[in-house]
Amino acid sequence: MDFMSTASPADLAVTFRSLPRRLRESQGDAPHEVVAAASSEMHGLIAEAGRLMGTNEEPSAIADAIVDTHGDHWDDATLARLREIALDLGRLLRHMAALTEAD
Repeated sequence: MDFMSTASPADLAVTFRSLPRRLRESQGDAPHEVVAAASSEMHGLIAEAGRLMGTNEEPSAIADAIVDTHGDHWDDATLARLREIALDLGRLLRHMAALTEAD
């Protein structure tokens, strides 16, 4: 079973908090054109996570909202979608890193 499919809200919060650093590491010094499509998809997913959590598109705000949500207030659909978003973000970060290595 994949880690993110069973990730707790606390795990998801760590994922969102680490996004800015991981994005910088994945992008490196590559020109924006090299990673533009993946970056655009990533920002759409982050915006969706923000909407799900009732906050803005800042990863730290999303992480804070996740941490601030009491365990009894989670619904399965929201938690499942956040897990899917986290998986997709990881995939996009790896894709960006591969693009910058090929550049």
